[in-house]
Amino acid sequence: MQKKEQYNANKLQKRLRRQVGTAIADFNMIEAGDKVMVCLSGGKDSYTLLDILRNLQSHAPLQFELIAMNLDQKQPGFPEQVLPEYLTRIGMPFRIVEQDTYSVVKRVIAEGKTTCSLCSRLRRGVLYRVAKELGATKIALGHHRDDILETLFLNMFYGGKLKAMPPKLVSDDGQHIVIRPLAYCKEKDLEAYAAVADFPIIPCNLCGSQKNLQRQVIKEMMQLWDKKFPGRLETMFRALQNVQLSHLADPARYDFYNLKAQGQPVIDGDIAFDEETFEPNVEEMLAPITEETDENRFAAG
Repeated sequence: MQKKEQYNANKLQKRLRRQVGTAIADFNMIEAGDKVMVCLSGGKDSYTLLDILRNLQSHAPLQFELIAMNLDQKQPGFPEQVLPEYLTRIGMPFRIVEQDTYSVVKRVIAEGKTTCSLCSRLRRGVLYRVAKELGATKIALGHHRDDILETLFLNMFYGGKLKAMPPKLVSDDGQHIVIRPLAYCKEKDLEAYAAVADFPIIPCNLCGSQKNLQRQVIKEMMQLWDKKFPGRLETMFRALQNVQLSHLADPARYDFYNLKAQGQPVIDGDIAFDEETFEPNVEEMLAPITEETDENRFAAG
């Protein structure tokens, strides 16, 4: 690797470390004594997640365990030796779970239909079971910033809900904490890092199912926005962290029914007669990224 390429690779790793460390601190994702089960699919996102978490583990002031977990769903052509060989080579504790969810999905879902939804539910059940068996206190998934925004638009456009993927949540069975440490990371950065690290990527099309066409439409829309309007995706993600319930329209989340004028200034009160204005340059609206180290951000959490 040439000197300039090495410099850019180090810069990229530092940025990802900082973003992951900041996300962990902001949402208190990992605490002292945690045992984190990192779900490894063989794709660029989960490889990078594991790599960055291992790096942080060696520098963080608090002690926590990592164990990689892969679910072999018995998809035809799945190269089952790739992950065990990689994890053994880097000295990473791991557990490979074999469960034929592929046959179940193929039996239940009609030919040509998208299998992702059922496959995801079956996979989730296995992850919860294995986390309990391993004594894992956190389950780490490889979803990144773009996944979160895509889910927001999918729910808005097709589901009629204002809902995305939270960086941290309680599992639907109420037994586990699920974390997404890559929540602040861009997909294109993860792609670049995976290429530099030369991870043994396993293709995600082994099941032969059709792509989620709705998600693909959203992905292409966001890629176009990112190309034509640099900074737009960053601003949209910031909106997820700056929610004003009083300016939406969900009476279950905000008590519009009993809303009364109290004769006192209200912090989030309406400015009905003021014209809404926005900065012409989106980049100027973005908060500057501090050079604070991920170790310090992690410690602060």
